[in-house]
Amino acid sequence: MDFQLKTLSIAQAATEKADVLVVLVAAGTSSAKDALSTLAAEARKAGDLPDKAGKLLALYRPAGIAAARVLLAAVGDGGAPAVRTAVLAAVNAAKGASPKRVAIVFAGAPDAASLGSAVLASADASYVYTETKSKPEPRTIRQLTVGVPDAAALREAFDQATATVAGVELAKEWGNRPGNYCTPTMLADAAKKLAELPNVKCEVLGPKEVAKLGMGAFAAVSQGSAEPLRFIVLRYHGAAKDQAPVVLVGKGITFDTGGVSLKPAAEMDEMKFDMCGAASVLGVFRALGDIQPPINVVGLVPSCENMNDGRAIKPGDVVTSMSGQTIEVLNTDAEGRLILCDALTYAKRFAPAAVIDIATLTGACVVALGGVRSGLFSSDDALAGALEAAGEASQDRCWRMPLDDDYAEGLKTHFADVANVAGRAGGAVTAAKFLQRFAGDYPWAHLDIAGTAWKSGAAKGSTGRPVGLLLSYLLAQGAKAAPAWTPKAAKPRSRK
Repeated sequence: MDFQLKTLSIAQAATEKADVLVVLVAAGTSSAKDALSTLAAEARKAGDLPDKAGKLLALYRPAGIAAARVLLAAVGDGGAPAVRTAVLAAVNAAKGASPKRVAIVFAGAPDAASLGSAVLASADASYVYTETKSKPEPRTIRQLTVGVPDAAALREAFDQATATVAGVELAKEWGNRPGNYCTPTMLADAAKKLAELPNVKCEVLGPKEVAKLGMGAFAAVSQGSAEPLRFIVLRYHGAAKDQAPVVLVGKGITFDTGGVSLKPAAEMDEMKFDMCGAASVLGVFRALGDIQPPINVVGLVPSCENMNDGRAIKPGDVVTSMSGQTIEVLNTDAEGRLILCDALTYAKRFAPAAVIDIATLTGACVVALGGVRSGLFSSDDALAGALEAAGEASQDRCWRMPLDDDYAEGLKTHFADVANVAGRAGGAVTAAKFLQRFAGDYPWAHLDIAGTAWKSGAAKGSTGRPVGLLLSYLLAQGAKAAPAWTPKAAKPRSRK
């Protein structure tokens, strides 16, 4: 979809040529006498357009308006959340007419957040997945013009929003693909393509390199699959070489059967979404390549399938991680933490300013937070606060969960340094406590996106979250010089 930003007052919007014109009307009265302002004022006075965000009034060929179809959309107080609600409703309503050109005009002067919200919501409402359809019917909207009183003042916000859309839609695309269209090798090829963007580089490691690194936990998960594992390393260099990078680690299980601890058949198809953490990392790098912020970022994606054959790991097996810690695998369906733990150890070599892992990790997090907020766990208050603020700013919200040491008691075992699961109670927290063991002493955060990465039912599909949250965080850090992290002296570990 071609996005355009245009200086366009509500009076000028009356002459804008579009198949559908959406007018965003905030609460309050306007003394303007142009055709659209008059229509909006009369509709509000008559009670046909309540001020509640998302309420619509459809008009067909109103006098004095160039567009054949006009949608008056209430945006309440005009804030970013209300604008998102209104634009989602309006674009969903407009889709019925199969428009090619849509124009959205603000009746008032929006701020950067509201403008970005309109762009992202319009893309979200019009997105269509087509990759595996024999007769694809892509989104009909080819051009979307956003009209504001002063386009120059909001150009940077608009460019960031359109870049975010590109990142979110890349994450959606790979999240939605079925497992046979999204193998670890295919995901790695998608990452390599990102290296065509300015300041982005990609390296892909295979089974031999992973074995040489001692990533025994990651390799163990992959050994039951015919598809070879891939370890993807993305780098974005937008700042000085000595500026410490932020490292993003995305879980890339391209299909998860649960292994020997087999999942129920019902809705197992949705386990193609188990690589949405990886997809979000790719989406972030897609956007970084467009925005070019002054920051260094590393993306790590351990990717494999969790399948069953005669070589698959079994409950009770003990594996040795890259850190040297041994892990008793009590449940093969808790595989995400096994591949992430080795990636977290690998992250130390970059002397990171912060490490954030993103994973569809636990059903327990879905029970706790549903599909509204992602679960946030962090060993660093400043990092947690920055991520929470980024979630609010991007409307891609998270909620901080506890990391009390008492939660780690259930991970103790007689047969290894740690078990990969504890009991059912507090499952999202105990999973985070497991990962914390491998995060070292750098600032670390874990985002459990099991409830937010995709939707089920009639709206089944990837959401592209938390690309918005991560980008908001990274852009906020871009103005700062990240302090170098000095690792503590590590005690040598013996390998058995």
